Amino acid sequence: MQNKIGDNMYYTNIFFIYSVVGYIIEYILYLVMGYKGGILYGPWTPIYGVGSVVVLYIYNKYIAKLKTHKILKFLCIFLTGFILLSIIEYIGGVLLKILFDKTLWNYTDYEFNIGKYAALEMGLIWAISSLFLIYMLKKVTDKIAKKIPKYITWILIILFFVDTFFTFLNN
Repeated sequence: MQNKIGDNMYYTNIFFIYSVVGYIIEYILYLVMGYKGGILYGPWTPIYGVGSVVVLYIYNKYIAKLKTHKILKFLCIFLTGFILLSIIEYIGGVLLKILFDKTLWNYTDYEFNIGKYAALEMGLIWAISSLFLIYMLKKVTDKIAKKIPKYITWILIILFFVDTFFTFLNN
């Protein structure tokens, strides 16, 4: 039971780490390009957290355990990022439209768009980001995620749900 709780805390902390990283990325895009992303009040953009959890979970549970050549693992990570993160982005865009009547991104001007909310060009960015996550960031963020005290994680969970509640209330 302890291992399962530890895994849940690990992935919850990963969610918050990368949601905050996503917020910082979006904030930089706002400063540089005037692009305003995110809908929550707090310093997090959950789609980045969800995507990171999905990629890391699949990597930890399946890909890392493959007894195969490094190139095949590399391709598995690439395809996981490309396909699953594109699906998550599409679903996120649709949900934002349904729940808040907002469109925070629109890829109809992209040559290889799949409707408003997904494009093959962005899929490549998600695939490359997944490789960067696994090969460059994972070791550092694993250490951080495993050292965050449980009470901090619970505080973040409560703040996140309060933020989500007020977002729904005010939009």
